Amino acid sequence: MEPVERAVNIIKAMTGTRLAFPLNEETVEAVKRIEDCIKSQIGLDVVNEGVRQCLRRQHVICVIKDTRFRPPPEPTVLMMGDTDMVIGTEILPGQHSRYREMDNICWLGDDFVVFTDKAPKSKEFFLMPPVSFPELEQVPGAANIVSCSPSPLSDMIIKNHYGLEDDPKLASILVGFDMS
Repeated sequence: MEPVERAVNIIKAMTGTRLAFPLNEETVEAVKRIEDCIKSQIGLDVVNEGVRQCLRRQHVICVIKDTRFRPPPEPTVLMMGDTDMVIGTEILPGQHSRYREMDNICWLGDDFVVFTDKAPKSKEFFLMPPVSFPELEQVPGAANIVSCSPSPLSDMIIKNHYGLEDDPKLASILVGFDMS
């Protein structure tokens, strides 16, 4: 079985996966163009490093998932100051109690905190880092495995390219990997 086919089958077997398929080059290029100019709702730049790294991999698989899909293994959104100072983070399921006792945070919604004791010298921005996808570590030869969530516009472009319904209950994830 080819590595991409094996990866797709592993992802399809995961609870909450509705569809999984390799992205064609045309869609990869369209997503690259969109992700280079995304801003947040509050006007801050959004650097989707996860998508950038994912789209540079030899193989990119799109996963259409519902709410039953497992949570990410690490935060998918960070607020950054300067270039490398984490000044805010997404709170993953099961980690809320860890933050509730902290006195140096400000809650922005139910699942995001900003650290009040961090003061960047220059610009602030949102970073969407590459996120691990441990399930594909069982694909022989798979290396540099990363996953990410594309922006809502990229999600819509992907769904349009493949004739998929834009159901707000479903989200897309991209998973990229190289073969060593």
